[in-house]
Amino acid sequence: MLGIHKPCAALCDGITRREALRLGGLSAFGLSLPQLLAARSTDSSCARPQVGRAKACIVLWMTGGPPQHETWDPKPHAPVEIRGSFQPIATNVPGLHVGELMPLTAQMADRLCILRGVHTDNPSHPGSSYEMLTGTVHPFGKGRDDVKASRSDWLSLSAVVKKFKPSKLGVPISVVLPELIFNVPFYPGQDGGFLGPAADPWLVKCDPSADDIKIGELALPAGMSLSRLGGRRTLLDVVSRRFDEVQRGPAQTRYGRFTEEAFGLISGNRVRSAFDLSTETPAVRDRYGWHKFGQGCLLARRLIEADVSLVQLNWHREPNDDTPMWDIHWRMDENLKSKLMPPMDQGYTALLEDLDTRGLLSETLVVWMGEFGRTPKIEYIKPHPKPGRNHWGHCFSVTLAGAGINGGQVYVASDKQGAYPARAPVTPADLTATLFDTLGISPDTEMRDRLDRPIPISRGRVLKQLF
Repeated sequence: MLGIHKPCAALCDGITRREALRLGGLSAFGLSLPQLLAARSTDSSCARPQVGRAKACIVLWMTGGPPQHETWDPKPHAPVEIRGSFQPIATNVPGLHVGELMPLTAQMADRLCILRGVHTDNPSHPGSSYEMLTGTVHPFGKGRDDVKASRSDWLSLSAVVKKFKPSKLGVPISVVLPELIFNVPFYPGQDGGFLGPAADPWLVKCDPSADDIKIGELALPAGMSLSRLGGRRTLLDVVSRRFDEVQRGPAQTRYGRFTEEAFGLISGNRVRSAFDLSTETPAVRDRYGWHKFGQGCLLARRLIEADVSLVQLNWHREPNDDTPMWDIHWRMDENLKSKLMPPMDQGYTALLEDLDTRGLLSETLVVWMGEFGRTPKIEYIKPHPKPGRNHWGHCFSVTLAGAGINGGQVYVASDKQGAYPARAPVTPADLTATLFDTLGISPDTEMRDRLDRPIPISRGRVLKQLF
């Protein structure tokens, strides 16, 4: 999802610089190099340099909607059809309990702030995903399963961070991996929306648990050596200087910067090395777990170390697997116990431990969330033969850690059945506002919509009480 489309200023003869560079194969190795990162510049004057609590953010997205009762918000005193078959376990914080399938997480509760009263009031996968990822309600309203991705959409949180965080030479601002969130089709709210491809985060399609992660955007074509790459760069510099003599202006200045960024991304070792998980010790990789989520968490940590500002790790789909990610309408207990909770508990806690050991947790906000929760009452949902929990947007849990978060606390509890917030709920807009503020981007920062109207990037309240 790297934005690669950007209007090129035409020269006096009507030929764009992009077109001219294509002549003779100068457009860089089949990658259309200056296009690769040029889109970052659009409306860059809106960026506000600020100092936030965090240098980076990792969003762990539990695709499908995890059940709050079996994870962060157990209800041991509720009737069995509400509390479920799993028991709560004590954490290292007196009086705070989580589900029994989270034994490793339970021992790290003193670092976690659990938001048990998050609310979208939206039972639709694409609709509630849109709200959680953008902080806004979809224009079609709530409860619609037919909403599709559109360039009229609001920006995803990863796109906002890409747009307003200062760029770093050769390093992408926002990375999403290992795939988009989708059922049929892809859910809306995952890209740059009405700002266009310029604001799209970089989508890295990969299997982090594979022996050799191959990232096409970072690979040189066959036969292209670094010395030959340097020769192409020199030739581009010569051509660029000639164009600058013909026409000077901001577009040309930006073009040179984009070329520098693109060459830095492809030829540099910083980001490329982050994807080489083989440099980690076997003990570290074992701790994260040899599954996609665990190795994805490890990759997220390495990308943060390489100065990526935001990494969003989406829970993946397994090919030919009847587990619909966290959308557990049926066989809930079996799927939670064998396929979902063990890798989540292992990878999540390994990430927090590793960040802390390396001195990165204090400057990295880690967000654990999904699109909604599950119904308070376990029920049979036709045609499934075994019970589970249906979609529930009225009340669910999100967990924050790092970046100065006060751990060991519950913020906004749910009612006795885990059905509704006990008091004023946390909204998706509140979450986006807090995330942006923590990264040093004021929620009041303005951007322009398609009608050129000024609008803030978030209308939520910053949850200052969490820090």
